[in-house]
Amino acid sequence: MNREQKSSAASKVTMTEMVMPNDTNPLDNLMGGRLMHWMDIVSAIAAQRHSNSVVVTASVDNISFSKAIQLGNVVTLNAFVTRAFNTSMEVYIHVTAEYIPTGEKIESHSAFFTFVAVDKHGKPIPIPEVVPETDFERELYDGALRRRQLRLILGKRMKPQDANELKSLFEND
Repeated sequence: MNREQKSSAASKVTMTEMVMPNDTNPLDNLMGGRLMHWMDIVSAIAAQRHSNSVVVTASVDNISFSKAIQLGNVVTLNAFVTRAFNTSMEVYIHVTAEYIPTGEKIESHSAFFTFVAVDKHGKPIPIPEVVPETDFERELYDGALRRRQLRLILGKRMKPQDANELKSLFEND
């Protein structure tokens, strides 16, 4: 049976927030927890668009806080589904910050979140496949299975020797 297919573009979401005083730490930088909250929201919307269902967050990959986002910055979060498996999907999130008075923009964060589509009883349900269209979408799609297998290994849901996409990382020649 062939699954329905959707393009990555069909799930794209853009969310914009302004960093206000209640979003900051004592250094007037955006709190990491607030950014993660926004990332979870934008990626959940992308996952819902792709699956046409309620979704739950299954995992969050590494988020590095290398560039601070400051009070007054406008934060733009872009998200889309990179690849869908049976009931789960990987979502890529890219975050930029802009100080509008000077026009200065920084690329501050990116991450991958995984969601599972569920029915009204919370049981996982099948979702459409993803069809990447751009070179960047294809690049993310091609790496998604490796990232998924790594997540499953780290979550102790897969043995390293069973991760066919990652064998070269775990086996000695």
